[in-house]
Amino acid sequence: MGACASSSRGRSNQGKNLKSSKVAAVPFTPATQTVAAAAASEEKSSFKWRIDGFSTLLDKQEGWTNSGYFEIKGIKWYLQLNLKDRKRGDKRDYVSLMLELSKTSDLKSEIVVEASFKLLIYDQAYGKHREHEFSHHFQTEGSRRSGVSCMIPVETLKEESSGFIVGDSCVFGVELISLATAKANHSSEMVHVQKTNGFSAREAYTWVIDDFLALKGRCYSPEFEIGGRKWYLIMYPSGIDDSGEFLSLYLNMAKPDASLQRSGALVELSLSIKDQVTSNRYTRTGRCQFVATEGDGWGWAKFMEVKSVKDRYLVKGSCLIEADVAIVGSSKME
Repeated sequence: MGACASSSRGRSNQGKNLKSSKVAAVPFTPATQTVAAAAASEEKSSFKWRIDGFSTLLDKQEGWTNSGYFEIKGIKWYLQLNLKDRKRGDKRDYVSLMLELSKTSDLKSEIVVEASFKLLIYDQAYGKHREHEFSHHFQTEGSRRSGVSCMIPVETLKEESSGFIVGDSCVFGVELISLATAKANHSSEMVHVQKTNGFSAREAYTWVIDDFLALKGRCYSPEFEIGGRKWYLIMYPSGIDDSGEFLSLYLNMAKPDASLQRSGALVELSLSIKDQVTSNRYTRTGRCQFVATEGDGWGWAKFMEVKSVKDRYLVKGSCLIEADVAIVGSSKME
């Protein structure tokens, strides 16, 4: 997720096409738990992470568990595991894996690691491993995470006939498919900015959150459509770092249809939290480039102090978040 070039201001609510819905929040806690884990590299192109006493981890509350650091091709990585992740629209718990480039990797900031990997949950009884292949461009000061992969429902993992849990241990891993390093991407992106009439009318979507104080971790709004694209908001009520100091807020583009796969959108964006008594609002604005990939998001890690939200913007525990979006241009990679 990025952070738009931004400004903050108060304003009234006039002259906009409004949409709204109540909260459909999926909580997610980006916390680190401690487990007894044995991790070993079979070779320099793979890593296996065996977790013993796995039933204890299954009983823990939601959150991420990190593996120890390991090296592949001289670069340090670690795996992250979540046993209570959710897919939007699915109430089941999922096992999610994510690969992250370590901050301690000795790479210059302008270097991009172009890598393809395979994430695995090992079937220890029958060899029918669960696999997920992905490609990602990693940077030490940019995108260090591969993105979350919901690999398998937890209920499937726990089935005795599955072979994933044997002797109260479970094994996860990663295998390298290909890896190359290069300087930061210098490919050109042609941006066409529309004139005053705009590419799409400015529209606003209001997210009604009924019980803000009960929310934990990452929360999603329902999807909404503006300018022919589908979007959703992500909010971290205690901050993306879970410090409890700032509320974090982002606008994300949902997965586009096939006709939009090769295009992007230049968006004028305002995210606001509304004062339900005076109709004033706290707003941050920016102009952001969204490419047509699922999960592409922009916003602010330090959108507003949590204390200010609680003191000024809650009415009987509820608050209103508004996204004001206008697509003012389009882009194409060449």
